[in-house]
Amino acid sequence: MKFILGQKLGMSQIFTDNGKVVPVTLIEAGPCFITQIKNKEKDGYSAVQIGFGKTKNATKPETGHLKKNNLENLRYLREFRVDEAKIDDKEVKEGEKIDVSLFKEGEKVRVAGVSKGKGFAGVVKRWHFKGHPQTHGTKHETRTAGSVGGRFPQRVVLGRKMAGHLGAERVTVKNLKIAKVDIENNILAVKGAVPGRKGALLEISTKI
Repeated sequence: MKFILGQKLGMSQIFTDNGKVVPVTLIEAGPCFITQIKNKEKDGYSAVQIGFGKTKNATKPETGHLKKNNLENLRYLREFRVDEAKIDDKEVKEGEKIDVSLFKEGEKVRVAGVSKGKGFAGVVKRWHFKGHPQTHGTKHETRTAGSVGGRFPQRVVLGRKMAGHLGAERVTVKNLKIAKVDIENNILAVKGAVPGRKGALLEISTKI
């Protein structure tokens, strides 16, 4: 299993040798540092914690945690569950650096991030309701939800699709193909779209 943290730069396109256009998302992936290795004996589960991005606004506990391995203050810390402290079948140690050279073109990855927040949305936008007819006396009801209750059980059933907060939730997209790896600039070009706004934190791994 391979994994890394990155920041979404935006979408672009590249051309194949056949001249076909491939839409890609550019991700500034790494460099990341292994900040902690957890095991079942001490922590109850096996995982590798990695950090990404520099910051000046770290708390004292975070600073102390990173100082153990002589690391600077890192903005993001995330864990990846693994059976052993290995990345791509190679044993790793705390304080080690990982970058995009782990990945190869054509490899499939899963990308997780927080989707764009869209505020309070109605049922047409949030759940793709068709809405009401726009003729035959319909007035101010075109985009409303319609009936939400019934004769039984005399209340609105839990889980009913209604208007509410849309977006700003964790989304994972699987089976995305790596179109290009730029080791010099720490950039991964992933075919297709990934969740989040520009600058959003992304978790990239080969666990499909």
